[in-house]
Amino acid sequence: MADTKREIERKYEAAAGDELPDLTRVGGVSGVLDKGLAELDATYYDTADQHLAASSITLRRRTGGDDAGWHLKLPVSDGVRDEIRAPLSDTVPETLAALVRSRVRDAELVPLVRLRSSRDIRHLVDADGNLLAEVSVDRVRAQRLSGGTGTAEWTETEVELADDGDPAFLDKVDKKLRKAGLRRSSAPSKLARALEETSEGTGPPTAAGPQQPPVTAGDHVLAYARAQRDAIVELDPAVRRDLFDSVHSMRVATRRLRSTFRSYDKVLDRGVTDPIADELKWLAGELGIDRDQEVLTERLMAALDELPPSLLSGPVRDRLDTWSQGRRGGSRQRLTDVLDGKRYLELLDALDTLIADPPLLKAAAKDPAKALAKAVRKDFGKVAGLVVQALDLPSGHDRDVAMHEARKKAKRTRYAAEAAAPALGKPAEALVKAMKSLQTLLGDHQDSVMAREALLELSAEAYAAAENAFTYGVLYGREEQRAAAAEAALPETWQTVEKEARV
Repeated sequence: MADTKREIERKYEAAAGDELPDLTRVGGVSGVLDKGLAELDATYYDTADQHLAASSITLRRRTGGDDAGWHLKLPVSDGVRDEIRAPLSDTVPETLAALVRSRVRDAELVPLVRLRSSRDIRHLVDADGNLLAEVSVDRVRAQRLSGGTGTAEWTETEVELADDGDPAFLDKVDKKLRKAGLRRSSAPSKLARALEETSEGTGPPTAAGPQQPPVTAGDHVLAYARAQRDAIVELDPAVRRDLFDSVHSMRVATRRLRSTFRSYDKVLDRGVTDPIADELKWLAGELGIDRDQEVLTERLMAALDELPPSLLSGPVRDRLDTWSQGRRGGSRQRLTDVLDGKRYLELLDALDTLIADPPLLKAAAKDPAKALAKAVRKDFGKVAGLVVQALDLPSGHDRDVAMHEARKKAKRTRYAAEAAAPALGKPAEALVKAMKSLQTLLGDHQDSVMAREALLELSAEAYAAAENAFTYGVLYGREEQRAAAAEAALPETWQTVEKEARV
């Protein structure tokens, strides 16, 4: 069983003979407790071509200290990482191997570097004895295990914030350490420094730095596609950990990619992208198996909460809950199986290949200001046609369908404008904002359509069970009002969109 700890720390370079300054003079610190010396022995694992190190991810097996075991560290932001722990074992635990699968794919994880550290530990505590931060002076000995035979030694100081501590406290400690002559480490981790100093001239792997500024239309489209590919890979561990909004965010990345392939079919050959788009559609479907049902249930439950007690008749909440559970077709294990499956990993490989060797067409070499704007205008024209069609139709099924189709095209236009924004500037940015506003209005209308369909189904079930169906009718009427309000607002919203959308 793995557990997670949010790690917020700063590292400083120090000479072997450097002494820590008097940290009792740091604001808020009432005492510095000597916690003794710990001998730590850690072996870091990676693929032969160091995919994890290139993504600033570390996976290690460590003995010694009070947290012996396997540790996987995933970057969150500068100086912040999530450390996921698993018990000590001889092989990489599957719980941790799964979290790096989107990076590793089918490659083997092998011992890369061994770090042995003598850690002199101090605890900074407040007046009540509560831990504020742990300060350690580490004397590190690094040995390369694969990809070289080099060794290195250095001394560094590490300051790790206590759980739930205020990150601003680290600024106070930082000021004191810098005044004493210490400087922030240029390496983000011990492993990064070990790889640099034991590389024997080959150089350590580095995370993908900034790409060259896009010049052509193809450059801009590929930059956007690359960002979505990266998002899918980076969100994979979060989805496996069931972190908030991770499934939705990965699903959006798949939709952005599919939309990009379709909008810019004059830039990227659809003979290559269509099969990948089909797989992205499959993945989005797997990610959304339960998500759409959850959103619909939350809407209906919220509507129930708004009703006065006098309008609640029968076991409405219980029936809604039973209905919702019965319509759920997925599970956490099902989604994990998808992410571990061959089909998903082959999709990631296909995306890598597309980015590395893009199927560029003639328009890819053109001026982005013209080629991208043309594609965006084409998508916008489709939205306009559907909105005009919806406005010309009477309320009912046909208008509902037209508004739903307009919503989907508004999303595609928004994503196309996002990809074009670096080249087109403010006009594209204004279109993104306008499409988002339109999408919100049309989305609320479509949610109302789905809610009314669900309420008809629920009321039929209630009637068959000899339950009072009055409340479902009340909710249906309110959803009709919400849909009517969205339809009434559409003309004015569309006028605003047309004024703001000038690409």
